[in-house]
Amino acid sequence: MPQTQVMDRAQLADFLRRRREALQPEDVGLRRGSRRRTAGLRREEVAVLCDMSTDYYSRLEQARGPQPSEQMLAAIARGLRLTLDERDHLFRLAGHTAPARALRSEHVSPGLMRILDRLADTPAQVMTELGETLAQTPAARALFGDETRFEGFARSVGYRWFTDPSARTVYPIEDHPMHSRAFAAEIRTAYAKFGADSRAGAMVSSLLQESPEFAELWAEHEVRSTHAREKRLQHPEVGVMDMQCQFLIDPEQGQTLLVLTATPGTPSHERLQLLSVLGTQEIAAGR
Repeated sequence: MPQTQVMDRAQLADFLRRRREALQPEDVGLRRGSRRRTAGLRREEVAVLCDMSTDYYSRLEQARGPQPSEQMLAAIARGLRLTLDERDHLFRLAGHTAPARALRSEHVSPGLMRILDRLADTPAQVMTELGETLAQTPAARALFGDETRFEGFARSVGYRWFTDPSARTVYPIEDHPMHSRAFAAEIRTAYAKFGADSRAGAMVSSLLQESPEFAELWAEHEVRSTHAREKRLQHPEVGVMDMQCQFLIDPEQGQTLLVLTATPGTPSHERLQLLSVLGTQEIAAGR
């Protein structure tokens, strides 16, 4: 268990303020208003990027907030587009041991976050090799829901597919058998890569006990190294959309940026545009 150290409130506040002021609206996909006088981003803008209240973030910058949890610090590191060195410094200032450096990290690189920022009106999200969502655009959140809120094995979309019926509502029911086979094959790929003693191995053991469907598919030993390029997705307010999937892989971090698009001029493209509006409205409403 990581050791808790002394929190340096003053230095933490100064570090957060300087990193916020160094970020420009264009760096995070925001428009620069004509009346903007703030150096860098506003506190309320950073709070939205970090998925926390403005009051909570403001108190940290004012050196009067509580000690942030490791989960909060990880969110701040992503929101402020910190490098790994800056992330480690943030953890230490907040009184936590910096996360262990690993080849497969859950910290999204600033470069990948910059790409994600420019896709705000498109469903896109950064995922680990176990299918754990680390960051989402507003449109992706409108389509899939907030997938970053889950904990434990439930962080993996593949795990939720076999254990939580609500995870399947985004796909038409007639496509479910196809997706079940795809998720089982993707989980097997991760299992083979990381081994039986890894987190992937523990997740497989849990699924074999919890899901007869997964156990049956697992026994077939199907292997799949490529993702499906076309999918049908559905949303209760906009309907079914034919989507094309594009993948940008970061080999150093072991992460994938999934981007969903629709052919211009089609009903699916019109529905995708409406979905983007819904995502923007949800962000504005603070949901």
